[in-house]
Amino acid sequence: MEVPRIYLDHNATTPVRGDVVEIMAEVLREVFGNPSSVHAEGEAARRLIDDARQSASGLLGVDSREILFTGGATEANNTALWGVLSQRENAPGHIVTSRVEHPSVEAPLVALSRAGWRVTRVPVNPEGRVDAEEMLSAIEPGTALVSLIWANNETGTLQPVAEVAAGVRDRGILMHTDATQALGKVNVSLEGVPVDLLSASAHKFGGPKGVGMLVHRGEVAFDPILRGGPQEKGRRGGTENVAGITGLGVACTLAVKELDVRVKEYERLRDRLWEGIRSTIPKVRRNGSSNHVLPNTLNVEFENTAGEVLVQTLDLEGVSVSAGAACASGSIDPSPTLVAMGRTPEQARGSVRMSVGHGIDDGAIDRVLEILPRLVHRVRGAETR
Repeated sequence: MEVPRIYLDHNATTPVRGDVVEIMAEVLREVFGNPSSVHAEGEAARRLIDDARQSASGLLGVDSREILFTGGATEANNTALWGVLSQRENAPGHIVTSRVEHPSVEAPLVALSRAGWRVTRVPVNPEGRVDAEEMLSAIEPGTALVSLIWANNETGTLQPVAEVAAGVRDRGILMHTDATQALGKVNVSLEGVPVDLLSASAHKFGGPKGVGMLVHRGEVAFDPILRGGPQEKGRRGGTENVAGITGLGVACTLAVKELDVRVKEYERLRDRLWEGIRSTIPKVRRNGSSNHVLPNTLNVEFENTAGEVLVQTLDLEGVSVSAGAACASGSIDPSPTLVAMGRTPEQARGSVRMSVGHGIDDGAIDRVLEILPRLVHRVRGAETR
């Protein structure tokens, strides 16, 4: 009998929840109308999009009119940076961010710097967390935007977004956060949190790939990246992905319903995994904060171990983990996030990310703990030959 695989890479993507699959299949079969059409078929599709927008607004604590559906968090981040900053007076100006942002934020910032924008990247402490006061002290008279990731995709470290946003408020500066990893794992309600722009992607919390959203609050103006149609009130051209957006809405509804239970269960499983690792494997270290961290994420450095090799070895044993961000898959470069935390390139290359989620139970964790010490010993032996 074949042993089921154990998926511990939920930060890369999550299995699509059954409720999401069912509603998407129904939409694909039965609701084929173009949402821009005025006939009954078009109106049926439009209602599904409106319902999903309401579900997303309930999860995020914002007005549904402030939600723009996108093709994913990468598009949302690019829109928040390129699209918004192109509308600012006195451009190019100054941007404040951290040294541990996702590549879909960092790459647009690099491009903006080539266009004349000055970018200040605030360092992080050894746990991967920025100091809120240091972030705010980097603001200058010409600062147009502050961008701070809510939770790091590799270490799970949570950033002081609420504190920074409160300090930015009333300065005439926009606040953006990439909340892609945090949504569905911790409370990301913006009620009382003065964030102007928030990016997210459905496939990180049980929804489908290829659909995400950008929250843009108040009177934030931006230049659409995709032009050529009136969809999304002229903010993003192109016929909407009705099935995907509907799936995102269902994933939001599930997140609202299950969040408290998820946090407790994910923390329990993650801690069970970490306690098992450090009690059975010598020379290991946890990367990131143990307090300000996503409940599902564990990043571990295995000393004198090639992380990529350990990932491949685990895969052959039926266990899926990651040596870093999924966007950097196949790269032999050390993780910029871990290097920013003070890790050496060798230490960064010896680190592995394990992230739990829906479908993982005690049996799966125990199975990993049963085989992991043997595999680490084998990989370390190969490294010393």
